[in-house]
Amino acid sequence: MNTLHQPHDRLFKALLSYPESAGALLRENLPPAIVALLADAPPELVEGSFLTEDLRSCYADRLFRLATQSGKPAYVYTLIEHKSHPDRRVAWQLLRGIVGIMEREVQREAQWQQLPAVIPLVVYHDLPPWRTERQLVALLDAEEALRPFLLNFPFTVVELGPIPDRALSQQARLRAGLMALKYGTRHPEEQIQALGSLMEALAEAPELLVPVLYYMVATFALLEDNQIREVIQRVEPMEEERMISRFAQEILSQGKPEWLQLVRQESHQQGFQEGRQEGRQEGRSEGRLEGMEGILLNLLRDRFAEIPDWVHDRLTQAGPEQLLSWSRKVYVVSRLEEVFDKTTH
Repeated sequence: MNTLHQPHDRLFKALLSYPESAGALLRENLPPAIVALLADAPPELVEGSFLTEDLRSCYADRLFRLATQSGKPAYVYTLIEHKSHPDRRVAWQLLRGIVGIMEREVQREAQWQQLPAVIPLVVYHDLPPWRTERQLVALLDAEEALRPFLLNFPFTVVELGPIPDRALSQQARLRAGLMALKYGTRHPEEQIQALGSLMEALAEAPELLVPVLYYMVATFALLEDNQIREVIQRVEPMEEERMISRFAQEILSQGKPEWLQLVRQESHQQGFQEGRQEGRQEGRSEGRLEGMEGILLNLLRDRFAEIPDWVHDRLTQAGPEQLLSWSRKVYVVSRLEEVFDKTTH
């Protein structure tokens, strides 16, 4: 499997940065008794992670704030596990996250009287079935008779593997993202066989094309550039050359030298170096920099629509390293300002 930086984490966060997709995930998978209590408003993404550094290669997490129909706040702590097999210790990570969320609320309100309600939800997308207990008490080394007196909570597991592709979600965007995650851990031949279904799903959610393609390059071991072209032609036929240039440049920046030929080819077709001055030795590097600015600007427009003047100023003043750093954050954050925030990763 290819090893671009944290592909599962990147796609998961990109997918759930859309409030409608996050709301669909929660309402379609939380217990009906919980869903019945929730207000109609979409969930609000709470920035930050409650994972320790040693667990970031195994999990990704997202926290959402919701309201109940009575107006009381509630949180859903969503954890995606991307290990090669179910980890029975996931309840321990959920507990650490829940305590971290409560601790943050306590620090904000010195005179607190009640702790927030935090509902745990696990998304599991690997092939081996989930067979471990779905409650914290299963981890405790204690007599059965002691269980009623011990700290415990149940948690919901969304197991993508057994779910038919079309049944992954009623919402097109969520269905496309979950389908990509589902096949990201499959055998390489099964991944290629699923390309047709993935293209159909992405055609209904073209805004996910770039993050899903990025994910596929990182996790689909047999994927070739002609298949990437086929996906783009199917999903964005009117924007094929522009999309290939944007995508290929981003993948090249992540250490995929085999894509260099594709970048060069598309750079020639689309004028990747439009800004260079003829006859100047430094023209090539200047043209490449302007091309990178254009790519990032297109990514920002696709993700956030209107782009204010201050963003154009920042792009003009930035060097190639900074432009690449910002481009990696476009589909991870929820607000435009966070792309340029040095504290956001």
